[in-house]
Amino acid sequence: MMRSPRQSKGTAKLLEHHATTTTTPRRTTRSLSRFAYTDTASPWPTSKHGPQTPDIEDSISPPANAKKRRRTSTARPAVKTELVEDSIRSICSPPKAAAPPPPARRAARKPATRKTDPTTGETRTSPPSDWEDTYNTVKKMRAPGGPAHGAAVDTMGCERLADRTASARDQRFHTLISLMLSSQTKDTVNAVAMQRLKTELPAHEPGAPVGLNLDNVLAVDASVLNGLIWAVGFHNNKTKYIKQAAVILRDQWNGDIPDSIDGLTSLPGVGPKMAYLCLSAAWNRTEGIGVDVHVHRITNLWGWNKTKTPEETRLALQSWLPRDKWREINWLLVGFGQTVCLPVGRRCGDCDLGLQGLCKAAERKKVMEGRRVKQEETIKDEGTGRVVKKEVLVEGVVSVKEEVVDELPRE
Repeated sequence: MMRSPRQSKGTAKLLEHHATTTTTPRRTTRSLSRFAYTDTASPWPTSKHGPQTPDIEDSISPPANAKKRRRTSTARPAVKTELVEDSIRSICSPPKAAAPPPPARRAARKPATRKTDPTTGETRTSPPSDWEDTYNTVKKMRAPGGPAHGAAVDTMGCERLADRTASARDQRFHTLISLMLSSQTKDTVNAVAMQRLKTELPAHEPGAPVGLNLDNVLAVDASVLNGLIWAVGFHNNKTKYIKQAAVILRDQWNGDIPDSIDGLTSLPGVGPKMAYLCLSAAWNRTEGIGVDVHVHRITNLWGWNKTKTPEETRLALQSWLPRDKWREINWLLVGFGQTVCLPVGRRCGDCDLGLQGLCKAAERKKVMEGRRVKQEETIKDEGTGRVVKKEVLVEGVVSVKEEVVDELPRE
C-alpha cells in the first residue's frame, strides 16, 4: 500500500520533534564521592528520562592530564630493627666444649711379609709396621689401673691353679689337669672344678691324703670323677681323657708329666696350645706360643696375620715375634680379650687402640663416643644425705650411672 504525501509530511514532523527534545547522556569522569548519599539534590544532570549515572570505570580512572608525582628523595626508608631475645636454654645451658681433634692419620699398616734372600736362599719375615706400638699399648691397658686389668686369667689362669703347698711333681700334674679341663670352658668355671678336685677327690687308700694327685685319679671311679667336673665343657670326654692320661703317665713317664712337646701332645686330649702352655708353666721352658681362641681372633683383627686356625696363627707369630715375648703374649691377649676386646660386644670406646687409631677393626661409633670429654662431679643429695658421684657430659647431659661415695648422717 502506498503512503500518501500527507502521511509522509506528518511522519517527518514527528521525527524532527523527537530529535530536538531527546539528548544523548554524556560520560563523566567525576570522583566516586558523587555516589555518596546526601540530603541535597543530586548533582548529576537530569533529563526527562531521569538522572544520568556515570560509568564506574570512568569514576576510578585518573584524569587524562594528571602527571605522575616525581620522587624527590632517593633515601631508603628506615626499617625498625629489634634484638632477638636469647632463649632460656641458651642462657642456662653451659657452653658446648669443642670436640677433641681426631688423632693424626697414620700410615697404612703393612702386614708381616716373607722375603727370600736370592743369594743365600734364607727366608725372613718382616713384622707388621706398627706392632710395637700396639703391643705396648695393650701392655699399658693390662697394667693396674688400666681398662683391661683384673681379667679372670690374672687370678684363675691354668698356671695359677696348682696347689703351691703340694710337691713339685703334684704341682706339675695340677697344671696339666687344669689345662685339659680349660678347653671350651671359662676360667671361672675351670677354677671351681679344680678346687673340687683338690679338696673332694677321694683318697686311693685309707690314710692317704684326699685331693688331686696321680694315685687318686687312677683309683677313683670314672662316674665320681665326672661328677666332680660336670660343670666344664665336654666333661664326659674329659673324664675319659684324664683317666687314660693317668695310665700313660704311670706306665711311660714314671708318674710325672712329659717334659717335651712331643711327649705332651702324645697324651689324649692335649693339643699344641696346651702343650706349649704346660711346658712353659710346669717346666719353665718356652719353646713356642700358646695360641688359644683369643690370641687367634685378636691378632687377625689387628691384621697381624690372615690365618684360619690357631696352629696357623702360632706359626705366623713365631716367624717374626721376638722370642722373649712368646710366653707373655698369651697372658696379655687372653686378659685383653676377656675384658675389652670381647668376642661379642667389643668395648672399642674404652680401648686405647681404637682411640689412637691403631686398630683397623674398631667400631667407629663406639670410638667417637669414647672420645667425648667427660667430667665427674660429686653432688650431695639433700633429701637422703648421700654423696653421689655422677658422670656428666660436657654437653650438660647427665648419664644414668650413679655411684654412692659415702653415707652421711642427716643433720
